[in-house]
Amino acid sequence: MTRAADFPLYVVLEEESRDVLVAAEEVFGFFVELPESSQEVVFQGIHEVRKGRRRTEDAVLEIVNFRRRKIGEYFIGRAVLGDVGFEAEEGARSRVSYRCFGNRCEYPEAAEIWRRWASDVALLKGEWIQRPMSYQDAWLHVVQNSWFALKRRAARYGTDEVAHLDGAQILTIPGFYCALGEAVNGPGGYFGSNLDALADCMSSDYGEGALVKIVWQDCQASRRSLGDEFLDSIMNLMREFHVQVSMC
Repeated sequence: MTRAADFPLYVVLEEESRDVLVAAEEVFGFFVELPESSQEVVFQGIHEVRKGRRRTEDAVLEIVNFRRRKIGEYFIGRAVLGDVGFEAEEGARSRVSYRCFGNRCEYPEAAEIWRRWASDVALLKGEWIQRPMSYQDAWLHVVQNSWFALKRRAARYGTDEVAHLDGAQILTIPGFYCALGEAVNGPGGYFGSNLDALADCMSSDYGEGALVKIVWQDCQASRRSLGDEFLDSIMNLMREFHVQVSMC
């Protein structure tokens, strides 16, 4: 379990002016599997709050790392400032709530994953595998969100033209894209999140050029887990883009 951040992991900005509305260590009510009837999103561990601006039509939630550099972002839309709580002893602001009328993240596990990504410890190869299988959708979501929030393109940036996959570890479709993204672009790397997105990556003229070969160890384990239809679709796509697939 990743410990809570001791820096402002969540920063709400007005998109046009870039004014900071609130910067906080924790958020509750934003990472939810199903939208709740309540529109309240609560921020705790407040580092900064702008009480004078009570409403905005174009709020953006940025995820920042321990160096306060953006690593992810969500467009919220309309947000209205609610309660501002204070610590009794020191008078410091301890919580701020907003009524958010726009988008929220549908992956509850993403909050924990973002805290890990924002820490001062580099992502490790295969780290996504160490989490429960139910986290793989959320991990892939964080991969994709961060990749494009940092203005990267859908392309191969790694220097190795050959991607190595371990089929025994690829047990879900999100897991396949996590594994391929890591094999091509390193830990936390993105290389598609569905067949269309993978085709975009394969056809890109940016980065280091086309992927040449995939070495897929224990591919039959993946086939048993993912099914013939998905594996056949992947193989057809590789053939279309002239990528050799070696099954071991």
